[in-house]
Amino acid sequence: MKMARMFAAVMGLGVGLSVAATPVLAASLNSKDRARVSRAAPRDRDDVRYCLLQGKKGRDKGTLIGAAGGAGVGAIAGGNLGETLLAGAAGAVAGRVIGKSEGTNSTCDRVLARNP
Repeated sequence: MKMARMFAAVMGLGVGLSVAATPVLAASLNSKDRARVSRAAPRDRDDVRYCLLQGKKGRDKGTLIGAAGGAGVGAIAGGNLGETLLAGAAGAVAGRVIGKSEGTNSTCDRVLARNP
């Protein structure tokens, strides 16, 4: 049984590394974000669209990396299936929050603050 857990941990980390290495699929804006772009000043519309897409990509990438990392840590720590899934879910939530803020830079923060 111990060998199976070690194998699961190694596979979980391998999936996490492969997810981190692949680019996230192109995201599209939802209706709320499209309305925000249309309300923006004409000179800022392209920047607002770009910044919203970057934030969405960062959020999605953070979710995947956090889920894989949490599941890998849960498996390495020797948890059963339920504990490993719980660790993966907690990692996904944390990764989503961290990725959302890390997906944009200070220029995007200023552009989005100017155009609520």
